[in-house]
Parts: sequence; C-alpha cells; structure tokens
Amino acid sequence: MYVDVCRSDDLADGEVLRFEPDGLDEALAVCKSDGEFFAVSDKCSHGNWSLSEGFLENCHIECVLHGSAFDLKTGWPDKLPATKPVKVFDTRVRDGVVSVDISSGKAREKPGS
Repeated sequence: MYVDVCRSDDLADGEVLRFEPDGLDEALAVCKSDGEFFAVSDKCSHGNWSLSEGFLENCHIECVLHGSAFDLKTGWPDKLPATKPVKVFDTRVRDGVVSVDISSGKAREKPGS
C-alpha cells in the first residue's frame, strides 16, 4: 500500500526526512541520494537511534550515534558497529509526488551472498 510522503521537489539531493505513516508502527527515513528516492526504517539496527538525523552520501546513510552506515538499496550496514540490516521500503514518484509502499519493508539479500 503506497502512501504519499512529499512532493519530489521538497527533498533536495542529500536530504533526509523522518516520516511516520499511519498503519505502520515504525517511522521511516525517506532520502534522496544521487537523484533517487529511498526509504528505510528510521532506527539504526545497532544503537536504536534515528537514522533521519544522520548523514547521507552516495546512497548510504550514516547513524550519528556510533557511525554505522547503511546501504539505502539493500539496508545492510557496510560500516561497523552495526551488523544487522534495516528494512528497505519500495518508493515511487508519480506526478511529482514521492510515495512509499509501507507494506514492502524487508531486509534485502546481503550483497555477495
């Protein structure tokens, strides 16, 4: 089930916003990186900290608490101390509106496995 988040021009490249959709018991970090939109669980799998407060670069989001970084395409960390992925949600842009499929959240397959 897709839920509208924002207009595509409301989010500049490199920006993250926290989104709390109705019908989902977790917040999402909605990001624009390298011209693409992504959505992941907002809580770091290591420190239970809000990823939307983190740094976004090259399709990765870094948690400001301990420095773990997560690939926005897979959810898997590529920087310790996190070892578990965060959920990744499908996104789409239609008529200038960014939407997230809140029923699609899952950890993707670990790269290289």
